[in-house]
Amino acid sequence: MQLNKLFALLGLAATAFAAQAQVVKIDGSSTVFPITEGVAEDFQKVKKGAVKVTVGISGTGGGFKKFCRGETDISNASRPILAKEMADCKAAGVEYYELPVAFDALTVVINPRNPFLKQITVEELKKIWEPAAQGKVTRWNQVNPAWPDAPIKLFGAGADSGTFDYFTEAINGKSKASRGDFTASEDDNVLVQGVSSDINAIGYFGYAYYAENQGKLKALPIVNPKGQAVAPSEAAVLAGTYEPLSRPIFIYVNAKSLGKPEVKEFVEYMMKNAAKIAKEVKYVPLPAKAYTGGLEHLNKGKKGTVFGGKNEVGITIEELLARETAL
Repeated sequence: MQLNKLFALLGLAATAFAAQAQVVKIDGSSTVFPITEGVAEDFQKVKKGAVKVTVGISGTGGGFKKFCRGETDISNASRPILAKEMADCKAAGVEYYELPVAFDALTVVINPRNPFLKQITVEELKKIWEPAAQGKVTRWNQVNPAWPDAPIKLFGAGADSGTFDYFTEAINGKSKASRGDFTASEDDNVLVQGVSSDINAIGYFGYAYYAENQGKLKALPIVNPKGQAVAPSEAAVLAGTYEPLSRPIFIYVNAKSLGKPEVKEFVEYMMKNAAKIAKEVKYVPLPAKAYTGGLEHLNKGKKGTVFGGKNEVGITIEELLARETAL
């Protein structure tokens, strides 16, 4: 009986300890997830279990919905916050810091057994993905007569995804303008599975998911405005030649949440370690001054966004840093 009492007391103590564990709540972009998750794992080890970091993947749009309701401390975003989301945050009294964490080469992928696609133009991608293509452009030879009379199987980001917003803006000229008859998901692993299992498939998502699955996928070189076919890579992003699918990725931090020591410590830890983790998961780290600049914004209370509520295509690392410095 005494032993049972002891076990019961130990159970209560464990429950009490778990309840005391401080929690940092993060949600949003699946593109940013590999960086944030990597940082979270290291941070939790450093804190020896005293802080728990939860990281969801409801997409950039889904993440901002929660963030602007005050439900999360940090929102992962693969595009800047939009005017409607800014208004929602303002209405709920949520102020925020915008912190770029890396650059991504949004990657168009095909099945490695595909025998005919060596590169693709923005115009060809538009023919495939524009709203007018729905139910009409269903075979490869309809896009380019040199390609075979075979069905196109499409896999892409879900409507709550910042990747969906960025891709449609860059390729179709308008954010969220897309055909709807494709397999969509905010979980990039679902898209990896779809493309890797169908020889006629094409899809798109963040570079980290391609890098992790290179044995199952082939990245398509994109013909840039200068007529060069450029494959996604760190070198191409740094050189500014992987256009128009290079983009900055961010975390947004609730200003009120920064008053909690665990959130402040996590964000500082992320700014000091994001470059290392970004490189590990195959994104392009920003220059060191971008991360120190982010910490300065926190210390000086420089809240808000440098993008004015719009998603932008084609911004370079240098332009991003210049804007962030001027905030």
